[in-house]
Amino acid sequence: MRAMTKSAVRLAREALAVGERALPPYSARTSRHDYTQAQLFALLVLKQFFRTDYRGVVTFVAEWSDLRRALRLTRVPHYSTLCYAERRLVKGGPSPSSRLLASAGHVTPASFRSRRSSPSTRRGSSGTTSVPTSSTAAAPSSAAGAATGPSSPRSPTRRRT
Repeated sequence: MRAMTKSAVRLAREALAVGERALPPYSARTSRHDYTQAQLFALLVLKQFFRTDYRGVVTFVAEWSDLRRALRLTRVPHYSTLCYAERRLVKGGPSPSSRLLASAGHVTPASFRSRRSSPSTRRGSSGTTSVPTSSTAAAPSSAAGAATGPSSPRSPTRRRT
């Protein structure tokens, strides 16, 4: 098992090397060729490493010259470029880092797994939102008709006037 790193620059170099081995340089022959897919992949790995969003990782790279040098970036991409690259690299499967690191023979921790593949987060799946019956039992009402105990403003036993 490989030792995990806490260095963002070292992780960026490793992710760039893995991306260069596993991905074609550009997604299309007619693309603008501003950034290689390996560079975009490394930025997506850094996004997971920093646990931030697209704008956050772009800000980190813009302010951190060592990261730009390690990734061989002459310009910092717009955050939407990372969003489109992730959509293109993932295509509904596991996260790009886990897919490419697994293809390069690296052990991938469970934290790299995509949340979309988890059955508990699928929309429309039955059984994901169950409410215990003991907490939803109707409270006995008093003679005046008001609910006993605390009730929320959206409670069906309380009327708005």
